[in-house]
Amino acid sequence: MRRRTAALLPVLVLLAGCSGGVARDLGMTVDGPFGARPTITFTGGPAAGLRVEELATGDGARLGADDTVIVQYTAHVWDGRDNRVVDSTFDRGTPAAFPLGELPPGLDEALRGRRVGSRVLAAVPPERRRGARLPPGVGPGDELVYVVDILAAHPKGASVEAGGGSLAGVAVTAGSPPGLRVPATAPPAAFEAKVLARGKGRPTRAGQLVVAQYEGAIWGRRRVFEATWTSGRPKAFRIGDGGVPKGWEAALVGVPVGSRVLMVVPPSYGYGPAGDPAHAITGTDTLVYVVDVIAAY
Repeated sequence: MRRRTAALLPVLVLLAGCSGGVARDLGMTVDGPFGARPTITFTGGPAAGLRVEELATGDGARLGADDTVIVQYTAHVWDGRDNRVVDSTFDRGTPAAFPLGELPPGLDEALRGRRVGSRVLAAVPPERRRGARLPPGVGPGDELVYVVDILAAHPKGASVEAGGGSLAGVAVTAGSPPGLRVPATAPPAAFEAKVLARGKGRPTRAGQLVVAQYEGAIWGRRRVFEATWTSGRPKAFRIGDGGVPKGWEAALVGVPVGSRVLMVVPPSYGYGPAGDPAHAITGTDTLVYVVDVIAAY
């Protein structure tokens, strides 16, 4: 599954009493409770090199090397003048997913080994952002300061407990990862979805960030084109705002966390006439997905 515009069991710790902290070595203070928008007061100029301080230590699990980490964060340019905010999950309305091992080197180093429930302050110089996409308004020579609250972590093997099932001739085996078998018959013309195992978590809502494991196949070629279980980690995406294919929104909004869902997605509910060239999906391909809903934020 890819965004149309681009053509685990959760461990959650909330430290409501945490009110930020003083970063003495960096000369700044951070105010506000864990999980809420922080206020940073700068008292000095940019630091030299990567600087990291743990302002609050959580008591959740330590982050693993391949975890998908759910965070709230705010980033400032640290220029010693207005030190403006350039990026914040609070402006977008949902947390973000940080895939450890794929972050800018400085930010990745700042978070590795931390515990869920921690608040981390990181001053990341330009040379430690190698290959990173910069927020709008950030120059290649700007230093960034991040305040990151680690809400949860979902490990590589995260999955739900589910049996097998079938839909429109497509068979899914039990276990993790599930097996997906597509018949040699013609695909149905209409979109179809079925909850194979209903979880006990809260129903997902439009606008939430959903963490999932999934496998997708092209019906006519009976070929798996994407599988998070084998590619390395759960993925996260926002539902209900047009950022994912229509079929995903139809199948997943309102489904309880912990569910396994099977869907058959015709082109009109998938990638439309343009298809998805990156995965060799044409404009006439019907797709099949089995999705484990791991968490929603």
